[in-house]
Amino acid sequence: MKLLVKTVSSLAFILTLILTYSIFIGTVDFRSHFFPLLQSLPGNNTPCRTGSPLRVFMYDLPRRFNVGMMSRRSSGEVPVSAGNLPPWPSNSGLKKQHSVEYWMMASLLWDGEGPSREAVRVLDPDSADVFFVPFFSSLSFNTHGHNMTDPDTEIDRQLQVDMLKFLRESKHWQRSAGRDHVIPMHHPNAFRFLREQVNASILIVADFGRYPKIMSNLSKDVVAPYVHVVDSFTDDDPPDPYESRSTLLFFRGRTVRKDEGIVRAKLAKILVGYEDVHYEKSYASGENIKVSTEGMRLSKFCLHPAGDTPSSCRLFDAIVSHCVPVIVSDQIELPYEDEIDYSQFSVFFSIKEALEPGYMVTQLRQFPKERWLELWRRLKNISHHFEYKYPPEKEDAVNMIWRQVKNKVPAVKLAVHRSRRLKVPDWW
Repeated sequence: MKLLVKTVSSLAFILTLILTYSIFIGTVDFRSHFFPLLQSLPGNNTPCRTGSPLRVFMYDLPRRFNVGMMSRRSSGEVPVSAGNLPPWPSNSGLKKQHSVEYWMMASLLWDGEGPSREAVRVLDPDSADVFFVPFFSSLSFNTHGHNMTDPDTEIDRQLQVDMLKFLRESKHWQRSAGRDHVIPMHHPNAFRFLREQVNASILIVADFGRYPKIMSNLSKDVVAPYVHVVDSFTDDDPPDPYESRSTLLFFRGRTVRKDEGIVRAKLAKILVGYEDVHYEKSYASGENIKVSTEGMRLSKFCLHPAGDTPSSCRLFDAIVSHCVPVIVSDQIELPYEDEIDYSQFSVFFSIKEALEPGYMVTQLRQFPKERWLELWRRLKNISHHFEYKYPPEKEDAVNMIWRQVKNKVPAVKLAVHRSRRLKVPDWW
């Protein structure tokens, strides 16, 4: 009898040890039933949910800050919705390339369902991961301040003043000092008068060419692709893709640029005289865009030298034309590079290499056909990441941008939480 009692007691003790160990290492989830206070409490402090869409609160701004600049028909004070959102104008010319702000706003207005969405609009600001500011600062510059000396430039400046006043009066802005706010500034001159006042926010930029490192950098901001201006090549399926493209290297565009872009004028002198190289000075117009579309589709490689800043729309025109980009820039940053390896579909030359007479052309002429075909196939597979769509489509450009924003949220929460408890200046 004593032996039986001792055996039962030993088994009970062992079972108790196993259950206790399982509970606290998490192999058996008894805590949710018996220790509910050990569960994470809901609220603003919960991290951005992995695998679920980014929750975005979008401010309702007067139309003069966004679609009111698109046309007179878009003026008025009626809030923008999916039902009255005007389409992006087909005659907008080069304004289109910096229209990222429009497509981000449109993606939040769309009220459709589906698993492809990376961001959803929430109406309760306390449930939001980030706050989107639908101010079309790029369109404001292109519409009101393009020449920087026009009297209309004052309109662009005043919009920025009014926008900053609105934000500073927002309790959501005050709560985080703007760190969890997303502000598109895709044109290099967008928000140029007051951009330093919003430098804590997540900025959507084309590159960092016009920003000091202390204001804009990869740790907090998102590099977004230009909206391509040439038509996408949707039926690119010839029997021999390599031989169907008769031009080795193609470039059409402005050759007089500033800063790193002075390489364009130098390349014009170096690339002259090659029968299989097309390097032509050109200005954007409807007819010239058609010529460039055809030229890119007939070329194996498309040259992308820096513009006034390290990037330009030409790279994304090349991608949707399935023309292997040849990137010449020492300081370029590329969209979604944590997910996409550009070396799998692009060729890179430093400025020094590109300006060595004969070097770049020789390298491209010797480029193996099979390797080129690999890059071409990869271009066809990834080009949908550079298409802006409405309604948004799975892993299109705007969904990729929102995914990049989502990646910034943990660092934003860390900065906000630290700022709330610091009693002295940050020692960083």
